Amino acid sequence: MAQGTGSINSDYKDWEWSADAGERARLLQSPSVETLPKSGESQGNGLGATSALGAVFIVVNAALGAGLLNFPAAFSMAGGVAAGIALQMCLLIFIIGGLVILAYCSQASNERTYQEVVWAVCGKVPGVLCEVAIAVYTFGTCIAFLIIIGDQEDKIIAALVTEPEEAGSSRWYTDRKFTISITAFLLILPLSIPKEIGFQKYASSLSVIGTWYVTAVIIIKYIWPDKELTPVEIPTSPSTWTAVFNAVPTICFGFQCHVSSVPVFNSMKQPEVKPWGAVVTAAMVIALFVYTGTGVCGFLTFGAGVEQDVLLSYPSNDIPVALARAFIILCVLTSYPILHFCGRAVLEGLWLRYTGVTVEEDVVRERRRRLLQTISWFLLTLLLALFIPDIGKVISVIGGLAACFIFVFPGLCLIQAKLSEIQETRAISWWAQVSYGVFMVTLGAFIFGQTTANAIFVDLTA
Repeated sequence: MAQGTGSINSDYKDWEWSADAGERARLLQSPSVETLPKSGESQGNGLGATSALGAVFIVVNAALGAGLLNFPAAFSMAGGVAAGIALQMCLLIFIIGGLVILAYCSQASNERTYQEVVWAVCGKVPGVLCEVAIAVYTFGTCIAFLIIIGDQEDKIIAALVTEPEEAGSSRWYTDRKFTISITAFLLILPLSIPKEIGFQKYASSLSVIGTWYVTAVIIIKYIWPDKELTPVEIPTSPSTWTAVFNAVPTICFGFQCHVSSVPVFNSMKQPEVKPWGAVVTAAMVIALFVYTGTGVCGFLTFGAGVEQDVLLSYPSNDIPVALARAFIILCVLTSYPILHFCGRAVLEGLWLRYTGVTVEEDVVRERRRRLLQTISWFLLTLLLALFIPDIGKVISVIGGLAACFIFVFPGLCLIQAKLSEIQETRAISWWAQVSYGVFMVTLGAFIFGQTTANAIFVDLTA
C-alpha cells in the first residue's frame, strides 16, 4: 500500500476526556513484546528489538492456543474436510490482509496498540466500540479457558479415580464445579492480580510446545487409532449452506491475533509494511498447518460424533492424551492472566479518560481499583464457566467479535486512512483499496451478525 501525502486524523486527543489519562492508559500490549516509548523519532528507524524471525514466532504464539481443540467440531459443522479447508483458505486471505492493514495504519498514525490505531484513524465512536469489543472478547475468552480447565480435569480425574461408586453418588472432590473453582482460586487469581505481567512472556514457549504436542497426538491417533474406537459416519458435505457459517466463529477465534499484532509490528527492527507482510504470511501459514492437522485428523477420527472439545472424545485412560490435557491446562493457566490483563487495561483506559483522573490521583487509587476490577472480573467469569459447560457455546459468541477484529475494524481503518489522503486525482489503486475496505467491513458485519444471532437464538437458548 502506498502511503499518501495526507495525515491520519488524530484529533481524539482534543476531546473533553483527559488526554493525560489517555496517555496513562497505554497498557494493552503483548506481554511477549518489549516495545519502545512512542515517539516520532523511534518509528521506522530500526530501533526495535525483535527480528523478523522472532516476530513470526510471537505472532504464531499469539494465534495458536486452546482454540485448536474446537477445530475438529468446526470441520464437522462445515460439512467435511474439503469444506473446512476451503473455508479456512478463504478466510486466511482476509486475516493476513487485516494484519497488513493494521501495520499500515499504525505506521501512518504513529500509534502502537490496536485500540489506539482505531482511535486515531477512525475517531471517537469506533474507538470506544473497539475498546468495548476487546473487553467483551477477553472476558468471554477467560470464560472459555475456565471451561477448558474443567473439561480436561474431568477426564484426568476419571482416569485417576478407578474405584467403583454407588449408583447416583459422586465424590465431592471430583465434582466439576469444585475442581474448576479450586484451580481458579489457587492458581489463576494470584497470577491475575499483579500490575505488570511481563513474567508471563516466559510461558509463551511452553504454550507453543503444548499446542504442537496436542496436534501431534491427534494426528498420531488418527494414523494409529485405538482398537476400541468404532467406525463413525464421516460427513462429506454440509447439511445446509448456512451450516458452513457455523464453523466461521471457531476459525476466527483460532486465527485472531490482530489485537496483539500492532505492538509486535512496532517492536520490529524494521517496522515497515513489506517485511511485516512476509512475517504475518509465514506465521499464518504455520498456524494453518497446525489447525488443519488438528481439524482434519480429529474430524476423521470421530466424524460427526466429535465433541466440541476434541480431547473429550478420547478415553480417559489414554496416557499420551492425558499428557496433552495437562499441557492444555498449563497453557490455559498462563493465558487467562494475559487475557485478563488486556481486558483490565481497556477498562482502565476507558475509566481514566471518562473521569479525567490525574496521574497523581491514579497512582494513589490504582491498586484499590485494580484489586476491585480483578476480583469482579474473576468471580464473574468463574460463575459463568460453572454454569456454561459447553465451550462451543462460548466460542460461537466471542467468535463473532473475533471477526470484528479481523474484518470490521481493519476495514474501517483502511477506508478512513485512504479518505484522509490529500490527492488531486485518485488512482485505480486508491479506489481498489477503498473497495477492499468496504468489502471487509461488509463481510465482517455479516459474519458477526449471523454468528451472534445463531449463538443467541440456537446455542444459548437450547
